[in-house]
Amino acid sequence: DLSEVLFIATANDPQSIPRPLMDRMEVIEISSYTENEKEHIAREHLIPKQIKANGLKESQLVIGDEVLKDIIEGYTKEAGVRNLERKFGEICRKSARKILQEKEKQVVITKDNLEDFLGRSRYTYQKVNEKDEVGIVRGLAWTSVGGDTLQIEVNLMPGKGDFLLTGQLGDVMKESAQIAITLVKSLYPEFADKFKENDLHIHVPAGAVPKDGPSAGITLVTALSSLVTGKPAPAEIAMTGEVSLRGGVMPIGGLPEKLMAAQRAGVKHVFIPYENMDDLDDVADEVKEKLEITPVKTVQEVLDYCLQPAR
Repeated sequence: DLSEVLFIATANDPQSIPRPLMDRMEVIEISSYTENEKEHIAREHLIPKQIKANGLKESQLVIGDEVLKDIIEGYTKEAGVRNLERKFGEICRKSARKILQEKEKQVVITKDNLEDFLGRSRYTYQKVNEKDEVGIVRGLAWTSVGGDTLQIEVNLMPGKGDFLLTGQLGDVMKESAQIAITLVKSLYPEFADKFKENDLHIHVPAGAVPKDGPSAGITLVTALSSLVTGKPAPAEIAMTGEVSLRGGVMPIGGLPEKLMAAQRAGVKHVFIPYENMDDLDDVADEVKEKLEITPVKTVQEVLDYCLQPAR
C-alpha cells in the first residue's frame, strides 16, 4: 500500500523527465548556488565534514580564501556542491598521507601547491572580449550545471546566399537562427544584396558542447545586425531573449543562473526580456549589484543601444 508514501525525486535537467511523469509531480525549482554561497557552505559544512571523515584535526589543514575560490571556479562546474565536496575529500586524503608519511604537523594549501593535490584545473570561464568586434556578441545560456555565457560569431563570404550553422546546435536553436536571419533582412532591406551575393556562417564556439533553446534569438539578431551594418557591438554587454518574427523579445527561463554567469564572465551590462522582470527577485543581490540590467520589449531597443558607429 503506497497511499501514505511521498516520493521525492531530484533532477539536474527537467527536460529529460517524461512528460506524463512530470504532469503527476509538484515541481520545485531550486536555483544554482552563487560562488559566495558555495564558499560559505564549504567553510561551514563541507571542509569540516571531510576533515572529520578522513581522521584529521581542523588545525592540521589550512585552505585560504583565495585557494578556496580557485577550487570552486577551476575544479568544479555545477549548480550544487556535490563535486566540490569530493575535491575536499581528495585534498584531505592526500594531506593525511603527508602528515603520516612525512611527519608534517600542518598542511597548508596554497595557489602554488594546489596542483599537487588536485592536478591541473579542469574548467575555465569565458571572459568578455578585450575589444568591440563586428559580428561577435555574447549571449547567456542555461545548462544542467548552471548558467554560462555563449559567444555567437557570424561572418559573410562570397557565395550564393546560403547559410551554415556550426557548433553542435539543436533544432530549436537552428530555428532561432532562421528567424533571426529573416528578421534582420526585414530590418535592413538596404543590405538585402549582401545576403544574396554572400554565404552566411553562424558559429557558436565550444563545438563539443550541445546547445539548444530559443533564448539566443536576440543575440543572433544583434550579431547579424552588427555584421551587415559594419558596426561593432560592445564587448562588455550580454543578452538573452527569444525573438518573434515581428521583432518582439519574449521571456526565457533560467534567468538567475544566466545573470550569475554574466557577472562571473566580467559582463557589465545585460539585456533581458521585459516579461522576465519578476524573475529578478530570485537573483542574488551580489549579482544584481555588479550588473546593469536593462529590460527590453523589442529587438530595436537592443540594436539602438548596441550598434555604435563604425570606428
